[in-house]
Amino acid sequence: MSIEFLPMPDDKGYFGEYGGQILPPDLITIMNQINDAYEDIRNTDDFKNELNDLLIHYVGRPSPIFHAKRLSDKLGGAQIFLKREDLNHTGAHKINHCLGEALLAKHMGKTKVLAETGAGQHGVALATACALVGIECEIHMGEIDIVKEHPNVTKMKILGCTLIPVSRGTRTLKDAVDSAFEEYLKDPVNSFYAIGSVVGPHPFPKMVRDFQKIVGDEARKQFIDMQGKLPDIAMACVGGGSNAMGLFTAFIEDESVELVGVEPAGKGLDTPDHAATLTLGSKGAIHGFECYNLQDKEGNPLPVYSIASGLDYPGVGPQHCYLKDIKRVRYESIDDNECLDAFMELSRVEGIIPALESAHAVAYAMKIAKDMPTDKNILINLSGRGDKDADFVAERLSL
Repeated sequence: MSIEFLPMPDDKGYFGEYGGQILPPDLITIMNQINDAYEDIRNTDDFKNELNDLLIHYVGRPSPIFHAKRLSDKLGGAQIFLKREDLNHTGAHKINHCLGEALLAKHMGKTKVLAETGAGQHGVALATACALVGIECEIHMGEIDIVKEHPNVTKMKILGCTLIPVSRGTRTLKDAVDSAFEEYLKDPVNSFYAIGSVVGPHPFPKMVRDFQKIVGDEARKQFIDMQGKLPDIAMACVGGGSNAMGLFTAFIEDESVELVGVEPAGKGLDTPDHAATLTLGSKGAIHGFECYNLQDKEGNPLPVYSIASGLDYPGVGPQHCYLKDIKRVRYESIDDNECLDAFMELSRVEGIIPALESAHAVAYAMKIAKDMPTDKNILINLSGRGDKDADFVAERLSL
């Protein structure tokens, strides 16, 4: 196993016209210190060996690719394959970058790591990584998500992190980001803000992308070994966009591979209750960077919604915005009902309970696979498992 890092973005943190550091000068200094520390250690043998060892012996990498043959046969079209990030320690792709961020914080001599979480997967993964390296961890989480994702809340508490309920605004992910960042600003010298996706000011979109790239690197080699060729489509759900960038990065230069990101249409794109940022958003600034976001006429972020707590964010990673503009990635959307149908179908046909976030990608694959030839292949990044969502879905569907 090896880790390689890409040169993009530019030295100001921009992917085309998106990204950057929309911050006060003193915070830009702090962010540049983080970037300098990351650049100093990212390709050193000590850092790479320590991270590789943890990815193999702690996380359980490489995660396998599974051919969902029964589901493919039932649909009667393209063959569906799943990159099983749900099998990682802590149950999702989030552990990949949380280990990297925790090791970086330790290297910088930080004494506390702060973060937001929506579905709780980032919170659990970061609490796990902080326990491993011995750094204090504080997680901010919206009150609605605390109720909805109770199993992950319990895990975070067991792991020793301090959980801060967020009662402002919509009481979901966007407000948790605001809360965590405000707390970070009180002591940026001794604390480290471990952003949970490929969002935020430079260098976080780059760093999280780099740590997640292992997903795509593994998947590319595994798929060739299994099928003797590359997949026809590589697909992932998109909220902030970390699991999708992890998969897409390895295939960006492969013109034969179509890349598809799947956003949450929520209760419908014709309602205000969605989080389809790349589908309906416009360029603006949020949380210290420029990206497509869902905003009002004054440029303020709109309230957003998704049945999947990890996707209800009004912005999106700047590299996704760039890839949309150059038409390298196609972005689609799936509504709540389609997501729930896919959640139940994968569970009952293949015995794999997906996270509601991942079920958006499964749903879109199911939608298009049936109309594709049987010799075509769709590779989905199954970014997380659905343990956290099981009680919520059971109640929602009266199971």
